Amino acid sequence: MTSATARDPHLDNAKFLAIVLVVVPHAWHPLGGGHLPDSAHLFIYLFHMPLFIGLAGYLSRGFVAGRDRTEKLLCGVLAPYLLFDALYPVFRTVLADRTYVWSPLSPYYLAWFLLALLAWRLSVPLWRRLRHPVLVAVGLSLLAPAVALPDPVVARILGYLPFFVLGLCLRAEHLRYLRVPRVRIAAAALLGLTAVAALIAEPYVRLEWLHWRDTYADLGVTPLTGAAVRLALIAAGVVLAVAFLALVPARTFRFTPLGGNTLYPYLWHGVFIQVAEYAGAYAWLNAAVGRHAAYGIAASLGVVAAVVLSVSWVRRLTGPFVEPRLTALLRPRPGPAKSTSPAAHPETPQGGRPAVNPEVPQGRHPAVPSARVGEE
Repeated sequence: MTSATARDPHLDNAKFLAIVLVVVPHAWHPLGGGHLPDSAHLFIYLFHMPLFIGLAGYLSRGFVAGRDRTEKLLCGVLAPYLLFDALYPVFRTVLADRTYVWSPLSPYYLAWFLLALLAWRLSVPLWRRLRHPVLVAVGLSLLAPAVALPDPVVARILGYLPFFVLGLCLRAEHLRYLRVPRVRIAAAALLGLTAVAALIAEPYVRLEWLHWRDTYADLGVTPLTGAAVRLALIAAGVVLAVAFLALVPARTFRFTPLGGNTLYPYLWHGVFIQVAEYAGAYAWLNAAVGRHAAYGIAASLGVVAAVVLSVSWVRRLTGPFVEPRLTALLRPRPGPAKSTSPAAHPETPQGGRPAVNPEVPQGRHPAVPSARVGEE
């Protein structure tokens, strides 16, 4: 990962395209099912969250416990989670007249990802200490659906865990290898074949497998069969996410800077979709243009929403909600420690050595504060 002043366009492109893959299926979901949309659902859901979560893991490699990281978790993950988890049900209550009892430990709608991200990032030091972190994460993912967990978010935290841990283990050279022409050709062929396979297999596949929250019993299989299917889904998610990354261009486009603001479209698109759904816009669109045209319009509007909600003015306008500054709740940063030893005072020569002017660097250029590296 490069510094903030020289961002990696390949990574920013991947982040933006990943959020488009998240927003578009949500945009057409209220229209209901059908062979074509369910086939697209099957294809996209095989890898879009593994990709999104894997990138989150890659960007969490520098997380260690400390003031700066803890503050970033509080302001950039926990605070928006609590806010949007309380905000999402408002539209259901006001527009659809459906009551909902809010619980901060039982996330509503899209807020589950922030609670999961909080848990994953807090666990980063643990994964760095393990010899085989990916194998342990896969084991936990396979075991999670064998029992009924307290809340679906726990099942998702454990289910998607291998993708986050795998992202932690990635290095920049791994991503560079994906730009090799023969790798990109193979990736395009693989994604194309998978799309065709999804079109054929859709009538025979339970889409609930792709939501990573149901138990094996709920899915109607034994733990052994369920673990085999879950392992196949993990492998498919990794391979297809890698194939998608291989096809992401590495040069800068006009949309490239939008990759730095993906939390904003993720959180805000759910607000607009719920308002449109509960206000009857989807029902009107379906009746006005027909099911297939409605899917196309909804998908197009999803892409537009992903773009608009990623622009810088949206970040400036809604930043206090998405990334609030909790200065009133946090202790002030401690100032630099002051030493009373003689060595701390350059005007006091010691051992016959001449005094050193602290304003004049000796034998090197003045230190330049480094740019923030990475995104946590």
